[in-house]
Amino acid sequence: MSDAPAQLKVLVLVKYVPDAQFDRHLTGESPRLDRSDSILSELDEYAVEAALQLIEAHGGAKAGHEVTVLTMGPAAASNAVKKSLQMGATRGVHLNDDALAGSDAAATSLALAEAIRHEGGFDLVFTGMSSTDGETSLVPSQLAERLGLPQVTLVSEVSLDGGDIVARRDGDTETQYVRAPLPALVSVTDQFEEPRYPNFKGIIGAKKKKTTPLSLAELGLGADQVGAAGSWTEVASSEARPARTAGTVITDQGDAGVKLADFLADRKLL
Repeated sequence: MSDAPAQLKVLVLVKYVPDAQFDRHLTGESPRLDRSDSILSELDEYAVEAALQLIEAHGGAKAGHEVTVLTMGPAAASNAVKKSLQMGATRGVHLNDDALAGSDAAATSLALAEAIRHEGGFDLVFTGMSSTDGETSLVPSQLAERLGLPQVTLVSEVSLDGGDIVARRDGDTETQYVRAPLPALVSVTDQFEEPRYPNFKGIIGAKKKKTTPLSLAELGLGADQVGAAGSWTEVASSEARPARTAGTVITDQGDAGVKLADFLADRKLL
């Protein structure tokens, strides 16, 4: 087992997604998800928290450790980086190119993998367990494959043991403790500790932190490798969710139980 890095470099992938509190809508001919009311993905906040706790356990920024957050998206996606910096991340990277619009999981993982290679030198890459928009959970595994990294999934606790990452995975019937050598990719679940809320000091301090812009040209990628052109999947059709119809009211006249059973049986729910 090798020694732990003297200066730990951690990367967290964060995504700017539609706020789950509001209804979601598809727009355009493609069609694509309307992202006008978006926030930092709540699931990615757990990944940021995991990264921050890990470096803090080893002396934090004062010891030379750093947490970089990387997002991919339009100009507004910088808000995802901004909140991560307010939480305590060291610096941000924003991959922004019009050609990226409409990328599926495969095209997204390609662009992110090249961005990670461009930045280079990370000991750990953290992601959320899924995004709250597409909810495919495919990108972490695809990234690990593209980068040639061992992957530890669905983690609820992490620590370092020498040059290994040690993680706890909580299943329905058992808890597993697994380890992998650094560098590695780790996806974090919402069973991790509750993410911190940016305090006043963090909000003010984030204004002094740097966010580096990136384009496809800097990564050596062409427009045909990402977006709709570079995606492996496409939306064949879509339609609005039908409005909810009025429910069936069963009035109890001594036979409500029978009527309810008949109702469920007619719909093959019994």
